[in-house]
Amino acid sequence: MQQMVRITSKRQITIPAAMYKKFKLSAGDNLIFEANDQSMTITPAVQLVERLAGSVSVPRHLRGEKDLDKVIEKAKENYFREKYAKSVR
Repeated sequence: MQQMVRITSKRQITIPAAMYKKFKLSAGDNLIFEANDQSMTITPAVQLVERLAGSVSVPRHLRGEKDLDKVIEKAKENYFREKYAKSVR
C-alpha cells in the first residue's frame, strides 16, 4: 500500500487513516525512521520491541513483572541506588 503525504513547514507529516488503522497506531506512539540508501521506512517502535523480545536476558529480580514501565522504573531505581552508593563511599 502506497500513499503520498506532504511535509509541512514544521517538518510534520500526517499518517494516512488507512495505515494508522492497519498498524493499530495511537496518539503518542513512537515510530522509528530508518534510512535505506534512497528510501526510508517507518516502523512502530512496539513492533521493534516485540521483534527483539527475548534477545536480552531479564535480570532475575525483574522477571515475572508484566508492566514494562514498572520494570524500567525498578531498573532505574536499582541503577541509581548502586551508582550513588558507590560515590558516597
